[in-house]
Amino acid sequence: MADVEQNAAVPDGSSTGSDAVNGTAGRFVSSAEGTALAYGSLLLMALLPIFFGALRSVGCSKSKVTDSYLETLQMKECSASDMPETITSREREERDEESREIFSQEYINLLLSMYFFVLGVLALSHTMSPFMCRVFPANVPNKQYQLLFTQGSGEGKEEIVNYEFDTKDLICLGISSVVGVWYVLKKHWIANNLFGLAFALNGVELLHLNNVSTGCILLGGLFVYDVFWVFGTNVMVTVAKSFEAPIKLVFPQDLLEKGLDASNFAMLGLGDIVIPGIFIALLLRFDVSLKKNTRTYFYTSFLAYIFGLGLTIFVMHTFKHAQPALLYLVPACIGFPVLLALFKGELTEMFR
Repeated sequence: MADVEQNAAVPDGSSTGSDAVNGTAGRFVSSAEGTALAYGSLLLMALLPIFFGALRSVGCSKSKVTDSYLETLQMKECSASDMPETITSREREERDEESREIFSQEYINLLLSMYFFVLGVLALSHTMSPFMCRVFPANVPNKQYQLLFTQGSGEGKEEIVNYEFDTKDLICLGISSVVGVWYVLKKHWIANNLFGLAFALNGVELLHLNNVSTGCILLGGLFVYDVFWVFGTNVMVTVAKSFEAPIKLVFPQDLLEKGLDASNFAMLGLGDIVIPGIFIALLLRFDVSLKKNTRTYFYTSFLAYIFGLGLTIFVMHTFKHAQPALLYLVPACIGFPVLLALFKGELTEMFR
């Protein structure tokens, strides 16, 4: 979703966003240079996790669901099949009122902060790991560690957790923890972006689609979803303003005037990065499967994403009205590679 929000500036980068590009134009009117810098920076930050996440997805094997996890899901399904409780409308209203008191916005934001602190630290640590392997000094000993939890004893002993790591992983975890504490305490926009980039890159790397047909169905469904919830309701905007979480990338439009204390943000939701990104990563793996030593479909879809996101920002900035980003990204990311495959006579292989 793309939007232009007219409100007062939010201090210390605590503003939140959904799957959106939001230009916050509060009391401070951003300069043309500041606006261009913000939009250009968002575009660059969106491209980084897609490009590197797609490259890393080629060598990333798909994770498998364990039997114990499947059994847990089956137990939940069985419990969900129990007879539902019948309540009156008055009882429902009383329960809703109690829920609003217990689950207030402050408590939910606190819970989300802790949740995303843990996820953000792990995601950022995983993102930094390949870089740390390259810069880690060779003369520093890289000790190996193992975290092992077992259940039972003797021959019936069962492994629950068996995780191996080394000194480089501990350094990445330490750096990520510092960023996490910074985010929880200050909600600074730079810490938010570090977590957001880590989430986006890991999403593109680890979320795999089986084939192009599945990817087209997924993007088509989310295309309709995004258009409906942006043009049909104000749910996305309401959620974006209510919760504090690193679910977006932000960049201040008044950075040139106020420096790092700027508060008039342009925003790009992670969904507008990850959803097209996993499809672009799929096309890169399709390029590899062709064994022609080319990356034609990957670069075509990558350029299509740049075109679609640029068009989204242009329409949002011109009309000052909420725009669903997937309305522009989905046709571009699907249409350009399909036309290329049709031109090269590889359409059948693409949708096989």
